[in-house]
Amino acid sequence: MSNTHFDLIVVGAGIVGLAHAYTAARRGLNVCVIEKDAACVGASIRNFGFVTVTGQGAGDTWRRARRAREVWGEVAPQAGVEVVHQGLYLTAFRDKALAVLEQFMDTEMAEGCELLDVAEAAQRAPTLRLDGPEGPARAVLYSPHEARVESRTAIGLLAAWLAEAHGVVFRFSEQVLEVATPRVRTARATLHAERVVACTNIELNGLFAERLAPHRLQLCQLHMLRVQPPKGFKLPGSVMADLSLVRYHGYSKLPAAQALRAQLEAEEGGSLAHGIHLIVVQSADGSLVVGDSHHYGPVLEPFADTQVDALMLRHMQQALHLPDYTVTQRWVGTYPSSPDTDCLIDAPDDATRLVIVTSGTGASTAFGIAEEVFAGW
Repeated sequence: MSNTHFDLIVVGAGIVGLAHAYTAARRGLNVCVIEKDAACVGASIRNFGFVTVTGQGAGDTWRRARRAREVWGEVAPQAGVEVVHQGLYLTAFRDKALAVLEQFMDTEMAEGCELLDVAEAAQRAPTLRLDGPEGPARAVLYSPHEARVESRTAIGLLAAWLAEAHGVVFRFSEQVLEVATPRVRTARATLHAERVVACTNIELNGLFAERLAPHRLQLCQLHMLRVQPPKGFKLPGSVMADLSLVRYHGYSKLPAAQALRAQLEAEEGGSLAHGIHLIVVQSADGSLVVGDSHHYGPVLEPFADTQVDALMLRHMQQALHLPDYTVTQRWVGTYPSSPDTDCLIDAPDDATRLVIVTSGTGASTAFGIAEEVFAGW
């Protein structure tokens, strides 16, 4: 084919777009990815790089995350993407949090997980702080399913590998102005493809704005930090705590979560008001990525409140033996959010698909989503 005619054009070079490019290339399609920026600088690099399975919402999201984790396991070593650490440790500091975990262990989503008592958790994960301000921890959920990659470099490495190993053509610094499959008009050229997948993330008022409007999408902004711990500090895996149990739908939809939420609203109302729940992961250089918060609206100001950072750092210190640390970076990330679904898949016509992850779970589910899109196309 010529350099303007393809089997598939993907709009957007974030993880959702790359997952569709990979899935199409594996099927032997000639693929072009168009990205408005010179490199991916959006939500796909401003996150934890935390491929999360356990805790994802029952049904489609959990199933997609399971499959995406398998694909990451296949793709990462080929693309030179390091899996920095694996597994999840979620500490329950309250009796009501323990009740949620006990109910979770009775679901199919707990396959392969363990509910550790404090003594065993301390032995397996000595950097966990199990003597919280409300007394000793009740238990720790361990999941083996999670993986952590460095998202800031992983996205670029995936794109380079797709170009080299699978012949995917990338057109960076090129804004797509119109999609009318088989024609795609950009600021630089008119391209043609039998199919188009638009993965436009937070661009809610541009391409397909009229189709997005009924879905009540808004923006969600996260605050995140990079923290330098003392030399030799080692996380056993990704770390969460009680607040995550009222955030992640795999836990929060369980009956016991309502009582926990009521207790947390009384004890941690400030954190809940800012949508804070704790995630800590570790990078290859030893630094920690800590977050996150959630603020919603049609447009979000680019001003970060230190009160939010202070709350997140307090939760970090309550969950880890980390008396000394330095904050080295602060940033915000933004993703589209829906009150109704974790992923919006729309078909403007038979040859076009609009795919937007609306729950901040792109890294965790995109490869699974892409396979479903093509299977149903």
